[in-house]
Amino acid sequence: MAWCDPYDEIWVVDFEYRCPSGHRPFVVCMVAKELRSGRVIRLWRDDLLKLDRAPFAAGRSSLVIAYYAAAEMSCFLELGWPLPVNVVDLHVEFRCATNGVPVAHGNGLVGALIYFGLPVTGLDDKDEIRSLIIDNCIYTGDQRKRILEYCESDVSAAARLWEVLCDSLTDPYCRWRGEYTKSIAAMERRGIPVDVEKLDYISEHRSEIVTALITEAEQRLGCRFFIDDCFNTRLFTEWVRVRGIDWPRLESGALALNDGVFRDMAKVHPDVDVVRTLRRTLIQLRNNKLAVGPDGRNRCILSPFASVTGRNQPSSSKFIFGQSKWLRSVIRPEPGKALAYIDWDQQEFGIAAALSGDKAMMTAYDSGDPYLGFAKLVGAVSPSATRETHGAERDIYKTVVLGVQYSMGEAGLAARLACSRLEARNLLKQHRAAFSRFWQWQERVVNSAILTGRLRTVFDWQRAVPADANPRSLANFPMQGNGAEMMRMAAVLATEAGIGICAPVHDAFLIEADADSVDSDVACMQSCMTKASAAVLGGFKLRSDAEIVRYPDRFDFGGEWVWDVINRSLDPYQI
Repeated sequence: MAWCDPYDEIWVVDFEYRCPSGHRPFVVCMVAKELRSGRVIRLWRDDLLKLDRAPFAAGRSSLVIAYYAAAEMSCFLELGWPLPVNVVDLHVEFRCATNGVPVAHGNGLVGALIYFGLPVTGLDDKDEIRSLIIDNCIYTGDQRKRILEYCESDVSAAARLWEVLCDSLTDPYCRWRGEYTKSIAAMERRGIPVDVEKLDYISEHRSEIVTALITEAEQRLGCRFFIDDCFNTRLFTEWVRVRGIDWPRLESGALALNDGVFRDMAKVHPDVDVVRTLRRTLIQLRNNKLAVGPDGRNRCILSPFASVTGRNQPSSSKFIFGQSKWLRSVIRPEPGKALAYIDWDQQEFGIAAALSGDKAMMTAYDSGDPYLGFAKLVGAVSPSATRETHGAERDIYKTVVLGVQYSMGEAGLAARLACSRLEARNLLKQHRAAFSRFWQWQERVVNSAILTGRLRTVFDWQRAVPADANPRSLANFPMQGNGAEMMRMAAVLATEAGIGICAPVHDAFLIEADADSVDSDVACMQSCMTKASAAVLGGFKLRSDAEIVRYPDRFDFGGEWVWDVINRSLDPYQI
């Protein structure tokens, strides 16, 4: 018997809607088909608005299927309908089945059909119909007919895909992933409150701000890098030479100037971070695509399961947490409201400790400061050492721990710590000796992945492993992939508890609450995060930290000097 046989009804559903940047969806129509009876429901917007719930069974005895279900769940919420109890997202399941495998035609519905050799009948004019929906507010009778037919063709296509995928799906994991799409829809609907007035003035006075930022950065570093507001490679190359910085170069001999190189070099040379922040800021000021709706909230597609590890991957240009840290200072609670930023404490270290069963790592995590715990374990500091008394030593062992999590070798560690390779080698030996069981487990993970061609998380998110896979990315997958599982479970638990999650941010959540109840909401959110960590890690619980701001205060996410310059530039306008 197939796992889905006990359900009385299985419905495939699709909505058509338009959704300008930063807005909530404007529902146009819906088509749903029950797979066993063949019954089809086709409804236009005016009929949908008359309903207080879905026009088909969506309770415990039914299964609802969609392709990219977060969009359909957003339409349910916009219409004020109760969400379906059981959801399977075929987009997510296709991603899971092909994760790590080249998909020639993309991860959209058409790409999935082509991948499995299924017909794409009725989807030939997909772009034309989507443009028709997006570009119009009023539709003729003929246009309505075409849009409904197109919507039904998507339903039929999803039904064909379901027939191929159904038997390979594992219950309850596929429904659990579907459950997360409901939380995603709730987060996308809520959005992140921002100071629109400040954003507007930053946009209007961009030229003045750019000049002020360049002047400030060049004064800080005592060197000129820009000519006519443009980064000058020759001037920067000379600054690197004078400073004696061993900067990575291209085959041509020129400096490698991509953002990844700047990020890595800034960890060794703090002044480089000033240049990197300035370059990123100027690009963002010139190409502002932050998605802000008419209600003053940043909203964009959160793209769940888009990364190889199953994490969300929203657009870095549209999502405020994808921008430079200084811009996050425009996040501000509304009057009477509060925001809380809650993140797991050393999530990856805790996951590695629990999954490997390394008691020494668990003890180091439970100490409250795994970096200092590691230093104490190898005798680098006294048992009474604290962050205040031995901050420099802690920073060294923190770099070692983080480097090991990403399979950094002695050369990379030496560059990061600005020490000799011999010193870096000895530090790595200390880590191997202190956490030997972790190293043995990590080696087994990599060997198993190469032999079986597959990696899995605790809740069965999968990644195919090609023959030429990078062992470093394989070694880090259990931490990243299970960290994503933890985020999803916490989000689902918190959504069910009524917590107002604005957004997931890698290993953290931004939540919104009334100012007088935010403390209890934070406690509830942290409880959900603790339960999620225990569920993923076999009972081992991870800590979380919380920072709360109430109106009219703001968070300080870093990049203070940029924010200070912008505020000084806007002082004459009393903003």
